[in-house]
Amino acid sequence: MSAATDVTLELHDIQRGVLSPRPTPYAATYLVFRIDDPSQGRELMRRASAAATSAADTSSPLGDTWVSVAVTYWGLKALRVPRCSLESFAWEFRQGMAARARALRDEGASSPQHWEAPLGTRDVHVVITAIAPDPPRLEAAIDRARPAYDHLSGVTAIWRQDCSALPTEKEHFGYLDGISHPAVEGSGIPGSNRLEAPLKGGEFVLGYPDEIGGVQTPQPAALGRNGSYAVFRKLHQNVAAFRRYLRDNSTGAQDEELIAAKIMGRWRSGAPLALAPQHDDPALGTDSRRRNTFLYAQDDPMGFTTPGGCHIRRANPRDSAVAGEVRLHRMIRRGAVYGPPLPEGVLQDDGTDRGLMFAFIGAHLGRQFEFVQSQWMNDGVFFGAGNTKDPVVGVVDGQTGYTIPRRPVRRRLAPLPSFVVSRGGEYCFLPSLSALRWLGDLHD
Repeated sequence: MSAATDVTLELHDIQRGVLSPRPTPYAATYLVFRIDDPSQGRELMRRASAAATSAADTSSPLGDTWVSVAVTYWGLKALRVPRCSLESFAWEFRQGMAARARALRDEGASSPQHWEAPLGTRDVHVVITAIAPDPPRLEAAIDRARPAYDHLSGVTAIWRQDCSALPTEKEHFGYLDGISHPAVEGSGIPGSNRLEAPLKGGEFVLGYPDEIGGVQTPQPAALGRNGSYAVFRKLHQNVAAFRRYLRDNSTGAQDEELIAAKIMGRWRSGAPLALAPQHDDPALGTDSRRRNTFLYAQDDPMGFTTPGGCHIRRANPRDSAVAGEVRLHRMIRRGAVYGPPLPEGVLQDDGTDRGLMFAFIGAHLGRQFEFVQSQWMNDGVFFGAGNTKDPVVGVVDGQTGYTIPRRPVRRRLAPLPSFVVSRGGEYCFLPSLSALRWLGDLHD
């Protein structure tokens, strides 16, 4: 790892959606556009630079309400960005998510041929995201973004996804979400785990040193610096199947909640097994200062409390003894619920689409998102568990069960069905505010 450096991020130029944790609860809307005329697309970029919110703008009258603007590789091409600049972007970004399906294990029902149109196609050029604490303020955020794309005949709106917090403030499987957020050096934004040292700014923002001392900056610097990469994925959740699995593998309601905790690594209140190993602690689950402040190596190296194969330990092994350097694979994750909840107690699917809009933010698509997706979510070699998959989002084979470490005899559950199916998504670039203006000033 590189030595400590005194680096201050240029927050005034970085989009707020890159670094700021989302409000709790919150509502969100994803708007996707196709650029049919390059000059109109550039006008969209010029206008968007005024609509997008900076990471320094945390005390505006809008409060926890902001707008982010992202562009795909095909969007940059539609804007007529010079070839030499296009080739300086990460090659995973240039390929796009659909082309990376095999590496991401987007197979079977999650394969691109089944994705929701137009996700994963070359028509997805610009993604505008509006965030707010509640639907009324979300409308204000959308109103702020609307002048950027209104009355542009060469820019076509092709997709929209509205998201909002459930009444329980949990995701559809019933777990409190949005708990973990890394501290980023030079941002002034604290992380959720006080035991984790801040990560280098270059892990999340382009143009700054990262954990190994490298600096990734698409060229020219006026375009690449202060930007980031964003991954957007629409994930359908089979809530009825998840509920049936818990019921069929448990001895009763209390055991059902324990299994749910052992699968996720947290009780559904948000309380982690690491701090509440025997029983749920709802007060801990709502305590943002304590619920994510824990490690594994000293207190639970073998995973008897928090299983090594559970979702949160796979997504972030923290200080566990695993193959590789955990800090090189850290990323900012955000989820937004879409679709109405399945009524409590219902065990049969009602045919309604519901799930999460997932967002990843980072400067290294390959060693962050793609590595975690392929190795930590869909393999177990990194912690000595063979080819086992993540029990929540892994691409399971329907034949392998889930094992809960336990003394004197481990507990083996029935084979796992697929609980989550990808409906599509895309790799995007989140330009800085000055880069949005740079894109707006391009000429043929």
